[in-house]
Amino acid sequence: MLDRLYTRVLKLAAGPRAGLWLAIIAFAEASVFPLPPDVLLVPMVLSRRDQAWRLAATCTLASVCGGILGWYIGAFLLQYAAMPIVHFYHAEASLAAMQDRFREWGVWIILIKGLTPIPFKIVTIASGAAHFPILPFVVACLITRGARFFLIAGLLRLYGAPIQSFIERRLTLVASVFGVTLVGGVLALKYL
Repeated sequence: MLDRLYTRVLKLAAGPRAGLWLAIIAFAEASVFPLPPDVLLVPMVLSRRDQAWRLAATCTLASVCGGILGWYIGAFLLQYAAMPIVHFYHAEASLAAMQDRFREWGVWIILIKGLTPIPFKIVTIASGAAHFPILPFVVACLITRGARFFLIAGLLRLYGAPIQSFIERRLTLVASVFGVTLVGGVLALKYL
């Protein structure tokens, strides 16, 4: 089943609307959606290695735009729109702690947490809830999300065939590691 899903995702990643879906997922992930854009970025770069930089740029810009929406949700709609998201992740205490930390560490939190598997929407919503200034927020998001997505795209572009071969031979292991990393990110968010 996993092999069929992987093959299907690779075919979709090579499709004519894949770039649009990548942008939509990257945008939504930074504000409301639980699925990280990496799940589409990786197969897209593997199937279109010559377009790695364009795909990373699309992912970065859409993620930053989604982050701005997350900031506005946190700043102006926290009780109505953000709290259901925070409740979904059982992250009420983490949100309060992040608000306090933003007052002291702001840009550093965005730069560090934007590179990790911790759901980025929690960072963006907390930034807005703490009323962290929007301009430094956008610059930090561009740096951290760009670093993450361009690093992924660059490694896949450079080592695409061996990485793709490794993924195909050990698909269950790769999916398990990805799942553990994602769950670890959510747990880290809860306890950090």
